[in-house]
Amino acid sequence: MNKQTLKSFAIPALTLIAVFAVSAIAANAQTSGRVYAQIPFDFIVGDKTLSAGRYLVSSRMQDRAALLVQNMKAKEFAIRLTNQVQDRRNRSNTRLVFHRYGQTYFLAEVWQGGESSGWSLRSSKAEQKLQREQSTIAQNGYETVELIASLR
Repeated sequence: MNKQTLKSFAIPALTLIAVFAVSAIAANAQTSGRVYAQIPFDFIVGDKTLSAGRYLVSSRMQDRAALLVQNMKAKEFAIRLTNQVQDRRNRSNTRLVFHRYGQTYFLAEVWQGGESSGWSLRSSKAEQKLQREQSTIAQNGYETVELIASLR
């Protein structure tokens, strides 16, 4: 084979190797942000009610535009779109933040310890409706409940 033929094979092969290397790095970055939590109450993500239990919160997307909330024992899960939010306090604990209306809990935010940014789940129509109803009764429509979680 001549040099021109070798070059025509080498460039695509090197490009393919580079793509696999970048994919492996991105996959590793995505798996390092898994959040585990024991949630002692039923709660809602989007339009789906999930039962109390041990949960994994993760994302398959690098920018975490959507989070997967998955029960570790039951085959329950929900996916919800998120927005990145900033917190100037830079708390050290990994935590899940819920909005509570009476005995109804909605997962609202996910924070990784030591990070100044977290993810805010978009509120569902059901939560918006409860918030409107509660705001006519009290100044603040919901109570904030935070659970400490672990990061793996």
